[in-house]
Amino acid sequence: MKQLFLLLGLVIVFAADAQFTVRLVVTDVATRKQDDIYVAGNFNNWNPKDENYKLKAFAGNRKSLVIKNLAAGTYAFKFSRGAGDRFETTADGRDINDRILEVNEDVSQEFTIAGWKDDYPVVPKKYTASPQVRIMDTAFLMPQLNRKRRIWVYLPKGYATSSKIYPVLYMQDGQNLFNEQTAAFGEWGVDECLDSLQQKTGKECIVVGIDNGGENRLREYNPYDHPQFGKGEGKAYAEFLAQTLKPYIDTKYRTKKGPENTFVAGSSMGALISLYAMMQYPSVFGASGIFSPSFSQAPDIYVDAEKFTTTAQSRFYLYAGGKESPTLEADLQKMSDILQKKQRFVIRKVISPLGQHNETYWRQEFAAFYQWLMN
Repeated sequence: MKQLFLLLGLVIVFAADAQFTVRLVVTDVATRKQDDIYVAGNFNNWNPKDENYKLKAFAGNRKSLVIKNLAAGTYAFKFSRGAGDRFETTADGRDINDRILEVNEDVSQEFTIAGWKDDYPVVPKKYTASPQVRIMDTAFLMPQLNRKRRIWVYLPKGYATSSKIYPVLYMQDGQNLFNEQTAAFGEWGVDECLDSLQQKTGKECIVVGIDNGGENRLREYNPYDHPQFGKGEGKAYAEFLAQTLKPYIDTKYRTKKGPENTFVAGSSMGALISLYAMMQYPSVFGASGIFSPSFSQAPDIYVDAEKFTTTAQSRFYLYAGGKESPTLEADLQKMSDILQKKQRFVIRKVISPLGQHNETYWRQEFAAFYQWLMN
């Protein structure tokens, strides 16, 4: 009997630690057949030009990529020609859904690419920001990084005709929050959501959106050095949020200034830096929205979370989609377990089984997050 239990234990351990080989083969490409092709997915932070995921040519004009030692799980990916505006599309230029790969054994699959985004004329996007949204500054100085940045501000409908003071939510990737015209992969619709929710609930809030730094985004949103993306600048960015931008917002607008009314949120790498900013400045930020965080890109965040202490009440909204990185749910649970040990912390963890790593699903979750935040 002991031998049977030992054998079962070995089988379980083997299954948990199993690594598989995945072979992706592109058999035909509609256009630009000679260009390099890359794989971008939730396993490499959707990097469109990751040299480790570049397909190699072989017989018959086909190209392939072999990924070794891949853990079991659900993976999402697309093919790219090395830039964010060169992802694959349908034959008529429409965006395609993420390709999904279920890995629980060695896999070999073949694909055809019907078109590329840059093969089609860009249709001008509509300006969709509501009248409550304005650009506060197109080049707001970030002295900690010696850079400038566009800043968006959403003001509640009654702001101009009242003397009320309001809580403030600071959000990363500002170009994706309010306006389809500036959002590369679709907007969150924060303004439309709040126009509706604030009318129903009477819970009003100012939202400040900070544009990401484009090519500097992965460094600015990472507090730690990364072997692929370079030196982390997140500490300086968090200092900018807490010690430069917030004091300016508090002088320019009618705000409730304490941490119980000051919040921070973001998605992916923006979620990582939002959590870090809250842990670094608990006397400034009292709650955070952590959507699909890229903890795998910065494992030291767990060390900082273990050390994090504050006498103030801190609230954390942790969200992940079931169709994102195969490790994301476990990463989220690990962070939740660490934070749950702290006194005076309030944790809400949400897993959306069908959620993918994009603005469509973050937009769907935002209303629930806002109502939790205001309550």
